[in-house]
Amino acid sequence: MIRFISPAAFEAALSALPAPDADSRAAAAERQNDLTKPVGSLGRLEDIAVFMAGWQGRARPVLDRGRVAVFAGNHGVAARGVSAFPADVTVQMVANFQRGGAAINSLASAAELELVVVPLDLDRPTADFTQAAAMEEAECLAALNVGAAVVEDGLDLLLLGEMGIANSTAAAALACASFGGTARDWVGPGTGVQGDAFATKLATVDAGVSLHGDAATSAFETLRRLGGREIAAMAGAVVAARLAGIPVLLDGFICGSALAPLAAFHPTIVDHCLAGHCSAEPGHARLLVRLGLEPLLSLAMRLGEGSGAAVAANIVRAALAAHNGMATFAEAGVSTA
Repeated sequence: MIRFISPAAFEAALSALPAPDADSRAAAAERQNDLTKPVGSLGRLEDIAVFMAGWQGRARPVLDRGRVAVFAGNHGVAARGVSAFPADVTVQMVANFQRGGAAINSLASAAELELVVVPLDLDRPTADFTQAAAMEEAECLAALNVGAAVVEDGLDLLLLGEMGIANSTAAAALACASFGGTARDWVGPGTGVQGDAFATKLATVDAGVSLHGDAATSAFETLRRLGGREIAAMAGAVVAARLAGIPVLLDGFICGSALAPLAAFHPTIVDHCLAGHCSAEPGHARLLVRLGLEPLLSLAMRLGEGSGAAVAANIVRAALAAHNGMATFAEAGVSTA
């Protein structure tokens, strides 16, 4: 199991990211060109198959075992009134996940995916990042390792999701600190805030970035100062998956924000990731541009939980079904002339 023993070890991993297997990519691309269709006629489905081949290290990639990992955490800034729901809802929704009653339960089942739900110290919110760093060094490191622990041998694809009241505020702060701009460039309604609550959310993000911006000198420091435990866990899972050669399918704005500080210092961290969808949260489209990721879907979803990624997993399944199941011109006896 991959484990980060110190912040320096986490940063070292980010500085030595493995590349995809070039031979497997080339073989998959050659197969695509030999299948009974005009070259390029399946569009992004062809690209997905080649992408999966490179990261799985085989010319005919599979999706026999996909896992959705949903991390849950509570945020100190929730007490400032930045969400339409109280922090208690995080605990209640985790219970709903565990009973099988949430959207992600149904969507993961429909996509034939495992679902793992990981709550992180829900009785102990992070600190209010307008007053102090959200997490101490040890807390952030522990969250990174909780995320890394969901990466197991035998996974063909890892999907990430989250639950945490006020985490869209932390996500906006991470995006702002990582890629610049002001709170207004990144803050959206989240759970549906408007009016005074929206103004408070804007002020909270600006205050947090102002307090910590100069000290956010690494991916780890940015995460621990402005993130949350569930966001750090997703970051840990992304890095561990890269080290294990497992491709990752991302969910929405909050999931993407876990990559923002990583990508700001190490842009190639996104190379093993697919963006499942573009959410209705306004900052997500801007974040995807900064990450250099093109979403597979745009369905005006904004739920979180890994729900958009789970829907997009069906697109990945379709890409691999065509790649592996179609006949080549020679096999079908179809002339290429």
